[in-house]
Amino acid sequence: MIMMRINRIDYSNENTPILYDREIDEFARDVLADYKPNLLREPGAIRFEHFLESYLGVTIMCKDIYNEDPERPIFGMTVFRNGTVKVFDRENNRVRNIIVRANTVILDNFVMEPGREGLALFTGLHEGGHILIHSGVYDTFRVGQICCRRENVENNGGKWQQRTAFDWREHQADYFAAALAMPNATFMPFVNHFLRENGIWKNCIVLGYDDDMDIFAQELLPERISEVYGVSKRAASIKLKKSGFVSDMQPYQKWEKNKFSNEFNVY
Repeated sequence: MIMMRINRIDYSNENTPILYDREIDEFARDVLADYKPNLLREPGAIRFEHFLESYLGVTIMCKDIYNEDPERPIFGMTVFRNGTVKVFDRENNRVRNIIVRANTVILDNFVMEPGREGLALFTGLHEGGHILIHSGVYDTFRVGQICCRRENVENNGGKWQQRTAFDWREHQADYFAAALAMPNATFMPFVNHFLRENGIWKNCIVLGYDDDMDIFAQELLPERISEVYGVSKRAASIKLKKSGFVSDMQPYQKWEKNKFSNEFNVY
């Protein structure tokens, strides 16, 4: 198992690593080269359970994680030190503590339900990112565990407001999950090839100009990526924007489009 070499640490912010996205991309590539090199040659879905259990040596548990804030559901947890975790016991209709050993990932039963396979994959890889990147942080905390909520998973560095050390760590884990699930080595040529197959020769689709193109960029293309990589359409859409394949129309572009259209709307 390859651990990330952290050269820069923000000691004033809970020993949080200072990492550029490209460094996480490179680390994810090295991990895949060590784990399953074929995933860097052919587009395909990573088996996150096998990655966690066989490569990282992690114990996976599926539970109804107790959540005091129903508006912000918890999708997963990583436990770095032996301790207890609150779960909801459906059979006895009560909250109770269970003993959990170090190096355990707990996935909430919600993400493991049929139809949420992409979310389960991303959540599992997100927690794996914490293990590989943040063990040095959470090992030192009084409570050696981290809860990852809905807003922390499948964000992949989108519209992200890094305001706290926790926010940065969640961004790093989520970006790692995307880089591992959709490595640039296969993702970039795969998307380019799919665009060419559909007669699209530009490398970036700007939304808001053409309804058919918008449907292709927001529905058909993410759906195809989801089928091949096993991720959700949401995760695929964010990766497409992050990689520059899809872009939102800028305000001034919208003004130009409307101005151009209005010049011909004379009755």
